[in-house]
Amino acid sequence: MPKDFPPVSTVRYYFYRWRDDGLLAEINRALVAAARLAAGRDMQPTGGVIDSQSVKTSENTSLSGYDAGKRIKGRKRHIITDTCGNLIACVVHSAGVQDRDGAPGVFARLRREAPRLRHIFADGGYAGPKLRGALVGLGRWTLQIVKRSDTAKSFEVLPRRWVVERTFAWLGRCRRLARDWEKSIESAEAWVLIAHIRRMTRLLPRG
Repeated sequence: MPKDFPPVSTVRYYFYRWRDDGLLAEINRALVAAARLAAGRDMQPTGGVIDSQSVKTSENTSLSGYDAGKRIKGRKRHIITDTCGNLIACVVHSAGVQDRDGAPGVFARLRREAPRLRHIFADGGYAGPKLRGALVGLGRWTLQIVKRSDTAKSFEVLPRRWVVERTFAWLGRCRRLARDWEKSIESAEAWVLIAHIRRMTRLLPRG
């Protein structure tokens, strides 16, 4: 703990309080709105991008699983950003949950965080009737699958999808997120928000 911080017990108290009463989500929501206004956009986004990132967990964490595609045992950070790359909604779950199965939880949170957002760009992992059927009861969204070209033989920058990948890179600059150290899912989600809030507070003064 840095020397200029209050006692550990005080810091821990406020972390749990802000996590549980939704203050971190509220701060993030306000900063995203300010960033969008600074960029000449409407406060409320209407389009977004969804993706997930599998990360390893520490030994004392709960609810971990194995992502066979990435060969990672741990958790998934499932996020939706706006088309600028600003974090709108985040849900953390077991890495063993497939993207199309974990997506409804993120969309449920999106409905509260950005009620005007209707169009979502996604990769092939979200294709198929299963997810579309699960979303019927949650809200009215248009899901557009952006696929990699069948003729591509090397790395290819895909429209819209690169936005959310860049957001994961931004979040990755926070060393706390190099691995999921948190015992609870709630704390894991809180640290994703904190990392994004830190980025936004550094970005806005320069805007």
